[in-house]
Order: sequence, then structure tokens, then C-alpha cells
Amino acid sequence: MTEPATPRDIVLLVDDSPEALGFLTEALEQSGFSVLIATSGTAALNIVDRITPDIILLDAVMPGMDGFETCLKLKANPAVSPVPVVFMTGLTETEHVVRALEAGGVDYLTKPINIDELRARIRVHLSNARSAQSARVALDAAGRHLLAVSGEGKIRWSTPQATRLVNAATGSDDGLDAVSTHINAWMKTRGTVRENSFAIRQAGQASLQLAFLGAIGADEYLFRLTAENRLSEDEVLRQHFALTHRESEVLLWIAKGKSNRDIGEILGLSARTVTKHLEQIYVKLGVENRASAAVKAAHVLHEV
Repeated sequence: MTEPATPRDIVLLVDDSPEALGFLTEALEQSGFSVLIATSGTAALNIVDRITPDIILLDAVMPGMDGFETCLKLKANPAVSPVPVVFMTGLTETEHVVRALEAGGVDYLTKPINIDELRARIRVHLSNARSAQSARVALDAAGRHLLAVSGEGKIRWSTPQATRLVNAATGSDDGLDAVSTHINAWMKTRGTVRENSFAIRQAGQASLQLAFLGAIGADEYLFRLTAENRLSEDEVLRQHFALTHRESEVLLWIAKGKSNRDIGEILGLSARTVTKHLEQIYVKLGVENRASAAVKAAHVLHEV
């Protein structure tokens, strides 16, 4: 007796053969999956515009748009890109297997399909996909500056923090496109260089440092981003809030949790002078107390 699947397990079955569709649909539905059917690549693309499946079973050989081209178009859709695609075909030549994987497939089953093997592979890939999605959510929540690319350097996903960092460093709302070009160039030389990190130099005040962390899935490679800011922390605060040199130093130590007395000793100022600087800082930041000033300063420093 097969273990029933959860209701959210939706399989998109793409095949131009009525016999294969009938056979596989019955077997999958008996296993507890919800099955969507497409008889062509175009029909599959239309379906995923309305419904995002949990996994896609894709015939490689179809008239018109074949499975390889269909997979490339599916993976170009950000909503569908994380969905695992398993190819099904009678083609067994190595070049066809490689082509399927290069198109974005995670697995390859040869016809005639063994149902028990198909069930097992579906469950493995569903589990892997959900683990990857959970990891991405956790990374987003943790505020990590990470992005993943394909082997050709094309951005697959990016945490919100990484996107903001890239846009700030490039001075563009489409900074990821520029970064993708640099990553693509680096990926082409990855086998000939020893370093697992490289920098993208900008004409502005910061450059991006990208560290290659490794492969995390089929044709998916993870990078960590950091910004090499050429300004000291107090200079960042001074430019952002239009502070004087001394005011920026005082604000920096406020953000680090120091008391007025500590700040006076560090900077060689009297407590009264520190208080006077704080009064001006509050006005320029539009806040009423040191706690709010510290929060604003910390936020700016975190962004860089």
C-alpha cells in the first residue's frame, strides 16, 4: 500500500502521448497526488501562469517546442524556477542526459517509466525542494547577504538584504543584472583560479566582495556578498545625517551603547560638551532621545 501524499503535492505532467498521460495520471492519483496535464510545452507554460505545481514531469521529445526548450522557459519564470523538473524520455544518450540537466532538470527517467521508481524520486525531489525553500526563508529572516546563480551566472534567487546591498553599491535599481555579468565571467574561469572570492570594483565609494560558498543544488551555486566600504563608520554617519566631525563621533559611540561619561573620556570631552553635541544630533536626526538616535545610526551602519 502506497503512502498517501499531502494535498499540496501538485504534479504537472507534460507529455504529448495520450497513452503515457493516462497511465501516469492514474498511477500518480492513486498515490495521492493532484495531477495537472499538459500535452505540449506551450500548454505547460500557460498552466504555470495560473498554478504553480510542486514538481514537473516533462517529456523530452515533443513536437514543436521540445522538453528542453520548455524547461528553459519554465526556469525563466521566477515563480516556477525553484520547482524541480524531472525529464522522462526514451533517449538515453549521454548528450541528451547532459542537455536535460543543463536546461534545468534535476533528474532523468527513461521510458518505459517504472512507477515505484517514479514515486520514490518524486518524494525525494519534493523533500529537497521544500528544504531549499525553508533554507531561503531562514536566510531571509536572518538578514544574510546571499544569492544563488546558475552555472552561467544567471541569478536564480537573492535574499532581500543582498539585493539592497547590490543596488546600493552599484547605485542602480537593477544592480543584480550587473553583478550577474561579473559572476558569469568568474564562473567561466572557476576551474583555472584557486581563489573562491573576487571583488567587483565600483566608481563610487564601495566595492562588492563575493565569496563562492559552493553548489547547493542542480545548477545552483551560492555566493555571500559583503561591501568593502572605503569610509569609516563615523564618516558614514557624518555624510548620511549631515553631521559635524565631532557629532558623528559622538553618535557612533551612542550607537555602540556608550554613556555620556564614557564618550567624554574616549573623545577627551567634558560631559557638558557631549550633551551639547547630542542636542544637535537629535535635531538633525529628527529624534527625541538617545535610544532613537542609536537605532537610526545602527540601521545606517547595517546597510553598508
